[in-house]
Amino acid sequence: MISINSRLQPTDLQAKLNTFWELSGNKIGLMDKKYDVSKGSPVFTIKGQYSTRGWTEWTQGFQFGSAILQYDATGEKEFLQSGRKKTLEVMAPHISHIGVHDHGFNNVSTYGNLLRLMKEGKTEYNEWEKNFYELALKISGVVQASRWTTIKNGGFIHSFNGPHSLFVDTIRSCRALVVSHLLGHVFQAENDVKINLLERALLHSKATANYSVYYGEGRDSYDIWGRTAHESIFNTKDGNFRSPNSQQGYSGFTTWTRGLAWAMCGFAEELECLEILPDTELEAFGGRKQLEEFMLKAARATCDFYIAHTPVDGIPYWDTGAPNLHKLGNYLERPAEPYNEHEPVDSSAAAIGAQGLLRLGNYLINKGQTDDGNTYRQAGLTVLNRLLEEPYLSTDPNHQGLLLHSIYHRPNGWDYVPEGSKIPYGESSMWGDYHIRELALYVGRMIKNEPYYTFYSCASGQ
Repeated sequence: MISINSRLQPTDLQAKLNTFWELSGNKIGLMDKKYDVSKGSPVFTIKGQYSTRGWTEWTQGFQFGSAILQYDATGEKEFLQSGRKKTLEVMAPHISHIGVHDHGFNNVSTYGNLLRLMKEGKTEYNEWEKNFYELALKISGVVQASRWTTIKNGGFIHSFNGPHSLFVDTIRSCRALVVSHLLGHVFQAENDVKINLLERALLHSKATANYSVYYGEGRDSYDIWGRTAHESIFNTKDGNFRSPNSQQGYSGFTTWTRGLAWAMCGFAEELECLEILPDTELEAFGGRKQLEEFMLKAARATCDFYIAHTPVDGIPYWDTGAPNLHKLGNYLERPAEPYNEHEPVDSSAAAIGAQGLLRLGNYLINKGQTDDGNTYRQAGLTVLNRLLEEPYLSTDPNHQGLLLHSIYHRPNGWDYVPEGSKIPYGESSMWGDYHIRELALYVGRMIKNEPYYTFYSCASGQ
């Protein structure tokens, strides 16, 4: 399990964060010069160079969102100009993309961050520009919400696999619905029936908590507190749950760690967002207490599982049930080994999961649960501290990636395996690079006593 550094403070990371943002800026500049956006969204690196991978267009917002985060952290205006220009030129198809469940990834990372910066006074206020960003976010949320499957006692936003498929990933991407709702948008269907976007976001969160997260309550033979299934399969004729499954993990009965990390971060963020919603608005959906209870249970469970089933330095292997992990011996009792011969680590899961740990810790501390809150908070700082060092931080000026040892799709064999190795290592991903930047920004703003970074600040002003 993670060996949590209880003494580590955000300010202790300042020197590493300074180095990080310098490297980050160089990587973004390298991408601008070398990557041809006409090829499609950059997905992962091969021998240090970003390439695309046809599956779905879910990563382009991370590319341009990275430049926007770089400006937020450093004030270097060329990154703002680049991120704003590319968002305008390239991101419009992602707003209306009806074939993916990833609107929160693509559009909140770009239009949302640009709108947030304007509301925070970090960019010049312009009424038409503000309206443009708001309109993009309003429509993106509706397109996301239209991918709806009704099940017994609720429903969910279905994945690109079809209406039977609930992905654990989407808990973080459903931010798009919440932002659209907070901006006051009205979703209308046949006969002008109005559909409540907040309701769909909450029902999706509840379905994810019920079916994607396990609580050690005897659901199946592999039911362990906090483990997650990547995909949950439903019978769309009667709305019944049928089985767990996995697209990118080893199986439906093992825990793909990036899926686990999406849940950690997603539930913690939604908990934070509940704080700004009035009681009267939540009463129609069971009330604040009931909503907080299921979200907090899911957030705690997934974060606990991550802490318990990750090596001491906080970097997980790609799946906690990967078939060759046993060949590594007591791998949880020593730092992760990205260059081993048996199973790869996934640093992108660490970057995403660490933000979940920090947000849950902050939430509990604000609720007066200081001991538990500090445990999660310190675990998140411990993970970030490790990610800001080699071999995870990419210092090679010719490598376009920022966070090394990220894994995309191990079962399909899509990740680059260096010559002479049995496993992939040494490469980066667009989501990994974005989320390590977002994590660094989150902690950096804490150090500077800047407004608390949330996805909904773009819509709420908080």
